[in-house]
Amino acid sequence: MYIEDFNLLISTARGNEAEACSEAWFLLGEVGDREALVDRTEVTGLVVAKTKLDPFEAIRGLRNILKERPEEFRYILKVIPIEVVTRTSLERIRDAVRRLAPKIREGETFRVTVEKRHTELPTMEIIKAAASDIDRKVNLENPDKIVLIEVLGRLTGISIIEPDDILSVVKERH
Repeated sequence: MYIEDFNLLISTARGNEAEACSEAWFLLGEVGDREALVDRTEVTGLVVAKTKLDPFEAIRGLRNILKERPEEFRYILKVIPIEVVTRTSLERIRDAVRRLAPKIREGETFRVTVEKRHTELPTMEIIKAAASDIDRKVNLENPDKIVLIEVLGRLTGISIIEPDDILSVVKERH
């Protein structure tokens, strides 16, 4: 059983999960959390981390390391901030998004992005549940905020982010 209150979702290549865990633990120590917990998930290519740092701050710190010492990133492909973890159900996803929705300010646009693994829940049902209580305009092409829903089987990580809040190692390395 992996960490249930994770606040970072980390992707790696299939088969590199153990190496990505070690790398994430080391790099989180470099940005100020020597006690971070990092663990594999039931999903191939995904690991989770629980850091005492704000997940957005942790990603900024990791981005700085990537700029200065890109060779430190050998296994981590992407790091995503997670604000709320909940059991995977439409009702719980709707409740979690409702709590985070004030981050989408008056006049800002949003879209819902769903990444799902190990679930039978239909993507459109998840999107409807997530968007149902957000009284803002939708912009699928160029939103101000993204309601990100990452379903990992029985657990779902949710964040409201700006497009550059995700650290994409491959894109940012060059």
